[in-house]
Amino acid sequence: MNQIVIREIQERDNFEIATIVRDVLMEMGAPKVGTAYADPQLDFMFEAYNLPKTVYFVVEKDHKIIGGAGISQLENGEETICELQKMYFLPEARGLGLGIKIIEKCLQRAKDFGFESCYLETMPYMEAAQKLYKKVGFEYLCQPLGNTGHTSCPVWMLKKI
Repeated sequence: MNQIVIREIQERDNFEIATIVRDVLMEMGAPKVGTAYADPQLDFMFEAYNLPKTVYFVVEKDHKIIGGAGISQLENGEETICELQKMYFLPEARGLGLGIKIIEKCLQRAKDFGFESCYLETMPYMEAAQKLYKKVGFEYLCQPLGNTGHTSCPVWMLKKI
């Protein structure tokens, strides 16, 4: 059947998406501290993104969540900057063009919310992700923006939207 749907997160998705984020970070050898792994809202994503000017999308294939990404105001940043957050995909979701689709969906919603730029942080060895971010127009920064608490993510990028 292979029906793929990108939709907003629902409360019933909390456990599944938190598990995906943690599993992908473990797969990539990422540290647990200073990454999304330790974010206090990770187990309550629906609630965390059920606020003004925030949204989180999940990617569902045949009623199973295989990835997701969201946007929110950049913590301790300018009001015109949002952050692309918690973009993680299971191996079965990679290479299908879903990354571009979900980024475009997030950026369109960010624009609708009135944001002018989108920021993200990632790890140096997440080269496929960086290639994707560059492809959609993100550019490298020399220093971080805001205060995300992701001290283990030393790659910073920004895109005007």
